[in-house]
Amino acid sequence: MALTAAFSAIALPPYPAAPKDGTVDDYFGHKVADPYRPLEDDTASVTTAWVEAENAITRDYLDAIPFRGTLRKRLEALNNYTKTGLVGKMKDGKYYWFANNGLQNQSVLYRSDAPYGTPQEVLDPNKLSDDGTVALTGISMSDDGKYLAYTISRSGSDWTEIYVLDAKTLKLLPDHIEWAKFTGAEWRGDGFFYSAYPRPEAGKEFSNANEYHSVYFHKLGTPQSADELIFENRQEPLRFHLARVTDKGNYLLLTGSGQGTGNMLSVRDMRKPGSKWLTIEPTQNNDISPIETINGTLYLYTNIDAPNYRIVAVDPANPARENWRTVVPESKHVLSGVDVTGDKFILTYDYDAAHRAFLTDLNGKTISEIKLPTYGSVGFNCGSDHPEVFYSFNSFTYPSAIYSYDSATGTSKLMKQTEVPGLNSDDYVTEQVFYPSKDGTKIPMFIIYKKGVKRDGTNPTLLYGYGGFAVTLNPGFNANRLLWLENGGVYAMANLRGGNEYGEAWHLAGTKLNKQNVFDDFIGAAEYLIAQGWTKPEHLAIQGGSNGGLLIGATTNQRPELFAVAIPQVGVMDMMRYHLFTIGWNWAPDYGTSADSPEMAKYLLAYSPLHNIKNDGTPYPAIMVTTADHDDRVVPAHSFKYAATLQAANTGDKPKLIRIDSKAGHGAGKPIAKILDEQADIYSFIFYNLGIDPTKK
Repeated sequence: MALTAAFSAIALPPYPAAPKDGTVDDYFGHKVADPYRPLEDDTASVTTAWVEAENAITRDYLDAIPFRGTLRKRLEALNNYTKTGLVGKMKDGKYYWFANNGLQNQSVLYRSDAPYGTPQEVLDPNKLSDDGTVALTGISMSDDGKYLAYTISRSGSDWTEIYVLDAKTLKLLPDHIEWAKFTGAEWRGDGFFYSAYPRPEAGKEFSNANEYHSVYFHKLGTPQSADELIFENRQEPLRFHLARVTDKGNYLLLTGSGQGTGNMLSVRDMRKPGSKWLTIEPTQNNDISPIETINGTLYLYTNIDAPNYRIVAVDPANPARENWRTVVPESKHVLSGVDVTGDKFILTYDYDAAHRAFLTDLNGKTISEIKLPTYGSVGFNCGSDHPEVFYSFNSFTYPSAIYSYDSATGTSKLMKQTEVPGLNSDDYVTEQVFYPSKDGTKIPMFIIYKKGVKRDGTNPTLLYGYGGFAVTLNPGFNANRLLWLENGGVYAMANLRGGNEYGEAWHLAGTKLNKQNVFDDFIGAAEYLIAQGWTKPEHLAIQGGSNGGLLIGATTNQRPELFAVAIPQVGVMDMMRYHLFTIGWNWAPDYGTSADSPEMAKYLLAYSPLHNIKNDGTPYPAIMVTTADHDDRVVPAHSFKYAATLQAANTGDKPKLIRIDSKAGHGAGKPIAKILDEQADIYSFIFYNLGIDPTKK
């Protein structure tokens, strides 16, 4: 790898003039200009023309980077290995799993009579589109094993369609559900429950606010128009409602969320015609999730009176909180996952953001620990109706390994070890450090690097963070990251407040009027990496997506001198109006909204990435914003307005580009070809603007 200042700057033409108007909003008497409001209409001709012009400039810039093609080929080689998903037993007695032979755009669903036996193709989503932009997002099987429902998304959208196969013949049935969202198919008898919205206005499918999420029952062989409405709430349009069937269809559970940090929960006895909903938890102030009904007892996972989570046993006929019985009490470590195998629990805990797993009885008594190889993440596939347990494990430089687990003997057996060509995990080091944030809070951070890297301040370093929505960043494998590591790059992942690494208290410490803590934590991570000799500002790049894109935008505005390159991806950039688009209203419990109060509006305006771009000649890092035309989670208008404002401001000579993907969404289900193209562009942009040619060793 060559570190050099000899690169000739790639000439950039004038940035395209973005459509503007004179919009000024009033927030409790405070006037805030929003000149690029026309960019919120993503289907308008002026917007599409601007997008086309921006993409042309960005494409010309990226294609002029001399090693971009070489990096694209290297990323393809790093990803060209067999990927095998976690196997699981389903109601037809067969074992199902996903697999990818290397560079297939989407993984294929297979099954066999034994775990990873002779495979039979069940469904190949690559055959559902010519370009791999239709993703298979979930499967579920009827209790009698006769039918397999599957969900798809198109072009990365959150909109979900449901189809049904005859499980024996794999023949596609005529049943088809549209305009569903954030749902699977919950089977009961000859049909399934699902959640959907009313058909959206034509042309506004990916931008208008989503309202009236309702639960329906679809009977096989009937049109969607005949589906039975099971639950709706016309008084509260901004809520999610999801159904869950348990105890072989005897009970129907209903969650309601979207207006708090947790969810409501109700239960209905389906054995009694006309039975009413019984309230288990009336508020959305806490998390409460059904685990399973075993021998007539409903087990729930919750942080009610337990910020680090506990398990309670509930009588479905008398579900009020005063009747709950704690079976797994809260501990000092966050209980992050619960699975059931036969009459036992498998409990997954976060120990400083890395997983540890334990087998217990239904009273929470530990039987044994399931030993894991190193810092990492584990996922289980098992069920209450059979004793077989399978789990997968992976870490930063440890690709997925799949094990069977014998709960009787407490032993694990390796079934599949992913082999990535050229990767020797022993060549890399993962360590965890704890650094002080601005207020003295100790923040955990993983640092990953190739053996031999010295702390001499010259290392190219990529710092990643998220910090929101109670999302824990656990160690995980990503083949694309190897490109960075094998070229001497240091990768750092900070576990910021706002996540769930240390339970609900840690989450709330990064929300609403505490949101600045998240930015301080991230800035503290950068300062630590510099102080400890890992890097210097001229060698430091930062990256984050969605809420993490907000993080990158805000910290770049607050401390532009700390970073050389910034990659805000699909970010929430307009904190004054985010709640007005698609499901943005659902983020209010974390952010608050500009309509809440003068104090909240002032606080949001003080850090909103769009509204705090400096325009006084302060040098900014090189910035490449990424978004996509079908992102209906964080609508592209956020990135459009942010990029237009950034390009119009006086922030120095470094490039300020926006990369707008087509037929893509927030990230889930993106075909591998598009992923490789995007990663090649991002890494090329970072390396080039750090003055590094990774092709010269």
